[in-house]
Amino acid sequence: MSADEPAPPPSPTTSIAPGYAPMPQRDSSRDNPSQPTPWGSPYSILAVKFAAIPDASANAFCGAVAGVASGIVTCPLDVIKTRLQAQGSFRPRNLARPARAVYNGLLGTARVIWTEDGFRGMYRGLGPMLLGYIPTWAVYMSVYDYSKTYYSSKTADKKSTWFTQVSASITAGACSTLATNPIWVIKTRLMSQVSSRAVEEHRPPWQYRGTLDAFRKMYRNEGIAAFYSGLAPALLGLTHVAIQFPLYEYFKKRFTGLEMGQIKPADEHTHWLGILSATVLSKICATSATYPHEVLRTRLQTQQRTLPSHSHEDISFRGGHSGAGHRTRPPGTASSDGMINIPRYRGVLKTCTTILQEEGWRAFYNGMGTNMVRAVPAAVTTMMTYESLKLLHQRLKREGEHIRQNEDSE
Repeated sequence: MSADEPAPPPSPTTSIAPGYAPMPQRDSSRDNPSQPTPWGSPYSILAVKFAAIPDASANAFCGAVAGVASGIVTCPLDVIKTRLQAQGSFRPRNLARPARAVYNGLLGTARVIWTEDGFRGMYRGLGPMLLGYIPTWAVYMSVYDYSKTYYSSKTADKKSTWFTQVSASITAGACSTLATNPIWVIKTRLMSQVSSRAVEEHRPPWQYRGTLDAFRKMYRNEGIAAFYSGLAPALLGLTHVAIQFPLYEYFKKRFTGLEMGQIKPADEHTHWLGILSATVLSKICATSATYPHEVLRTRLQTQQRTLPSHSHEDISFRGGHSGAGHRTRPPGTASSDGMINIPRYRGVLKTCTTILQEEGWRAFYNGMGTNMVRAVPAAVTTMMTYESLKLLHQRLKREGEHIRQNEDSE
């Protein structure tokens, strides 16, 4: 450009030079798409709404969605695990030797279920499982985060991190277990239910058409106490989360430098790999250490507590067979095979003794291999989903807070 040519007028975004009429300034935020805009963008509107959501509610929502995702992915494996754990609890007590195992391993059990019940059998109990996972993880994640903050405020010593995490895990686990145990009893009953073509000694003494039908029949025939069957070993299972979540926090801290729920968006590859590794290691350690309590819980949950003589099922506790003889005998009297009509499994210690005498110590680890195959993907799905949603929530929350600050400054 020569020195004699007039200079072009300035752009609307440049400063006003002398001799030119003032030009309206454009909003600089529109020239920089990385800066948030308080209007015209659904993302920005959503961000403003997320900024107003309390962290406890966000944790509950993220936990519930993570639980649903985990349930859908791993339901077939959960059915297989439940069949293996419950195997042996339905055979008559007068058999001198253990019954032949119908379910053998992951593939063998899957083949039997597919042959007898088809695809539907692989997802039996999915309804109550999802109904259980939503409140379980919603309660657990929100209570866990709150409990960590509470216990941390009570213990100023930094060396008490493990105590804080273990205490928070047990507190959150107890709350979620007490709130959702009835749902898990129904889920276990439905998953252990087999086809009418199955061998009688492996057939449970009930037949439910679905979740509501199971709830109605259990309440009418067994009372409210049936919904809290297996509560003692379930509470004993708090040792599982007391191991898993502190270990998860420890491994994640070592691999990523972050605690649970903390996100570093700038280093996503290392971040997600660290979460995956921390989840797998913590779940394997916790499951290996605490698996027998799951067998105890399943045996207690799949056992009918009482069965009045007027029951429409016409059967007693397993130990008796269905038949006309049961229709005239009230609970607690001898059944048609001469056995007393009392529950086989009564309490944690009695259940341990019964299983050990009838089936040996290996029965405490029935389905452990399948459970490990199920538990690790379930944990990975849960934690990856939870951490992903927490990442999205934190990004939206920061965006919303920035928008609000800009609005307040104008």
